Amino acid sequence: MERLNIAVLGSNEFLHEFGKRGTTSDIVLYDRKLNDRIFTFIAPISFPDKIQTLPQVLNMTDFVVLNITQLDKYLAEQIIAINSLDIRNGFLLHSYDIDEQKLDQMIKGTTIENFKKIESLDILKNEINNLHSNSREGDLLMQIDHSFDVKGVGTVLLGGIKQGKIKLYDKLRILPLNKEVLIKSIQMHDDPVDESSSPSRVGLAVKGVLPREIERGDIICTGDNLKTADTEVLAIDFSKNKYYKGEITDTQTYLLSVGLQIKPLKIAINQSKILLSLEKPIAFYEKQKFLILKPDSKTTRIIAEGSFPPVNQ
Repeated sequence: MERLNIAVLGSNEFLHEFGKRGTTSDIVLYDRKLNDRIFTFIAPISFPDKIQTLPQVLNMTDFVVLNITQLDKYLAEQIIAINSLDIRNGFLLHSYDIDEQKLDQMIKGTTIENFKKIESLDILKNEINNLHSNSREGDLLMQIDHSFDVKGVGTVLLGGIKQGKIKLYDKLRILPLNKEVLIKSIQMHDDPVDESSSPSRVGLAVKGVLPREIERGDIICTGDNLKTADTEVLAIDFSKNKYYKGEITDTQTYLLSVGLQIKPLKIAINQSKILLSLEKPIAFYEKQKFLILKPDSKTTRIIAEGSFPPVNQ
């Protein structure tokens, strides 16, 4: 069964027309099943109040719908996040009163220039129906976005398979927690299955970990393609966001956004390299992109971007 995960940014009031509301927290998911295809629309409903859910939702999806009703600093943050994470597949639509010339200026030179401009929701629905996902082979990499306890079942984890395949009764590791879990059952769209592969969203009943031990962004994996860092990690290709006018100092605490993980950190800068001093462990793969956030910034709250070095360094 083919699975497509689509981020919806900006106005998401139309989502009830595109699917059935499902898991809801600071992120909301809407699902629609069409023959042998499942569409999941994911929106950061706590944004713009919380900047953290914006990059999390973008890291959960393969395609983006940017539905613009205002040209403001929050739109600018969405453009920065999409461009910094190098997302090139998506659709752009806006309300009738938007100044298209100003909008074109805002997205000029960003990956959003690759997005297809759409004039109506009906056209958008048809375009989405024609999308196809790409499965990524390799060692398993699944990001956990929700965890809870179900009476009679135990620990249930929800998340998206970014790479590889997961099978019933697999024994896998959760990072950066570094615990082994047994997969007791797998569900897709409320149906039990024996296995599932990228880019499916799944619900897993697991043995070996409690929900209170899990944080959003923890990764279920196999192989050695991931690295964990407990306190410090050297990052390369660091660059400050040109729209952030403040200084990045070693006296302030910021937030590191990598995958779905959001962790507090302090920064020591040495020319183009930074040393990230972490308060909590993280897991990452080589060349994975990250953002540095400053939630109390009065301008953009995305203040820098970078990528991690190869795992063998």
